[in-house]
Amino acid sequence: MKNLRKFMLLVMTVAMVSVSSCSKDDDGGSAGPAAQGTIVAKVNGTSVTTLEMVTFANISSGTLTMQGNTGGTSSKAFVFTIIGYDGEGTYELGGGPNIFNTASYQETEVDLANPTAPEIQIWQAPFDDTVAGEINISEETETHVIGTFSFQAKDVNGDQSMRNITEGSFNIEKMQ
Repeated sequence: MKNLRKFMLLVMTVAMVSVSSCSKDDDGGSAGPAAQGTIVAKVNGTSVTTLEMVTFANISSGTLTMQGNTGGTSSKAFVFTIIGYDGEGTYELGGGPNIFNTASYQETEVDLANPTAPEIQIWQAPFDDTVAGEINISEETETHVIGTFSFQAKDVNGDQSMRNITEGSFNIEKMQ
């Protein structure tokens, strides 16, 4: 009987330690401060927040696509693609020839006198074989995808300038 009590005490202690040590950080990290329906981040230190009406996520055939836009004649946008998406976790941007996950940041200027010829500049990650950042999916529900991101992006088709995207988070509604 004495050994049974010791064994039960050991089982209860192990169970309590196991339960208290589990966290989302082990998988996709914490959620971040994005309000429902938005993507937020700092681009070279300047805050950018997308509008809920033009921000969405879509999951199809193992690919997660997320995008959001600020709207207006001077709009800013984020686009993320994770190929081989399988739920909560961390997805690197770059790091070799077999990683196809991408992120981009775009700025568009529309001249109202000539709205059919907007100026568009796109910074993309990855831009070489190194890891340019990551997307962390901390939670996926039936209706939303929630997580954080950060990346370095380069305008590979233009002036070769760089953008540092930091403190990024999203809480995006999935298209049904």
